[in-house]
Amino acid sequence: MATAVLESVVVPRPSSSLLRPSSSCLGGTASSFLSPCPRSLPFPTARGLKLAYPARSFRSLTPTPPRRSSIVCEAQQETATEVPAVTDGDWQSVVIESETPVLVEFWAPWCGPCRMIHPIIDEVAKQYAGKLKCYKLNTDESPSVATQYGIRSIPTVMIFKDGDKKDAVIGAVPKSTLTTSIEKFL
Repeated sequence: MATAVLESVVVPRPSSSLLRPSSSCLGGTASSFLSPCPRSLPFPTARGLKLAYPARSFRSLTPTPPRRSSIVCEAQQETATEVPAVTDGDWQSVVIESETPVLVEFWAPWCGPCRMIHPIIDEVAKQYAGKLKCYKLNTDESPSVATQYGIRSIPTVMIFKDGDKKDAVIGAVPKSTLTTSIEKFL
């Protein structure tokens, strides 16, 4: 891997003799006397930064093409379980009238911690398939259910059994916290 060292260009400050007006700049006014004459200040032009390679490098100074790397992605045989959404319209039939315990995640698309807990909810749904139903409720699209259950912060995970709210976990928590809460009601 070739490394490059950037050398800086030093621009000298003009000496005090260059700031004195020349005889051709004396126009008689105070502003022309105090300001330097542009013809008397020969500043060097800056050329920017030079790119230099260290002396210990034996590579040529021509740029080398970028390396091509191959990335191998192997898909796992087990696919992720997509947790279905529940809305205000089907809340009664899906959650309240369910014969098995139901886990509902209250979330919103703009919520960062909600996105962190989504994979955990997917794992829990897969782990407890057949024993527990898992759903996600978008609080922006279904605000009446969120208001009914007093959701003030998201993500909030609630567990329902026989149509009653049994437990609530607020915030992005580890999987162990959710499984401990779920095991109490199975």
